[in-house]
Amino acid sequence: METRTHILITNDDGVFHPGLMALVEAVRGLPNVEFSVLAPERNWSASGHVKTLHRPLRVRQVRLMDGTPALASDGAPSDCVALALLGLLEKPVDLVVSGINPMANLGYDVSYSGTVTAAMEAAISGVPGVAFSLNTPEEEVGRPNYQAAVVVARFVIQQVLEHGLPKGVFLNVNIPYGPLEHIKGFQITRMGLRVYRDRLERRVDPRGVPYYWIGGEAPTGKPEPGTDIGAVYDGYVSITPLHLDFTAYTQIPYLQTWPWHAFPPIAASKAEPCQDGEQP
Repeated sequence: METRTHILITNDDGVFHPGLMALVEAVRGLPNVEFSVLAPERNWSASGHVKTLHRPLRVRQVRLMDGTPALASDGAPSDCVALALLGLLEKPVDLVVSGINPMANLGYDVSYSGTVTAAMEAAISGVPGVAFSLNTPEEEVGRPNYQAAVVVARFVIQQVLEHGLPKGVFLNVNIPYGPLEHIKGFQITRMGLRVYRDRLERRVDPRGVPYYWIGGEAPTGKPEPGTDIGAVYDGYVSITPLHLDFTAYTQIPYLQTWPWHAFPPIAASKAEPCQDGEQP
């Protein structure tokens, strides 16, 4: 009997989000593949890498818009992946795909994105992970068209299934918005420089207690050649390989030149005897 590849589908926008349904459509068209859906029951956008340890996690059975059975958890996207990989699903998972996020995750966004950190959680467990995001213009965010993204996601997943990924490596895929014929191709990229225009807004509640919103205009970025921002800006699908080792290797020699030897050795010494009437 031929073994079928088992793919876990998740996201950070909630199990009923159209972007997850688009990713289901992309996976469903693959030969010799079966899939499971386990995603958050609510929106966890910009949640970062979360692991819930202070409370129990709940999982319930739901059905997607087209009737596909799925599981919804009250945990974060990374919790959903951990639950699946730790044995909640009967069959081991061979690949985790996350998305399709309706907004791009470029540059430093990867540290905030629940979409990306779901793929990161897979890599932590030694399972390949791929995060998909669509660079939807602000005016289209309420009704994004995922048709081209479905085709792109299916192709990328095929490549990963055929070639595999090294341990600890996961992919961050950003797809230009628009019809498929406008996509120029694929570029393997590095993270670009994201420019945030955050603003702190202070308000006062009816009881006179201040509270705060972190907001501002949508982030921009520098579209430099070879970066994810530059590729998407030029109409290419950006595929950025990420890994779990955050070490800044180029800085190790520099830090080794600092005078660490100047720190006085910590020597054990006896406490001085207390004078009469003094407390130790």
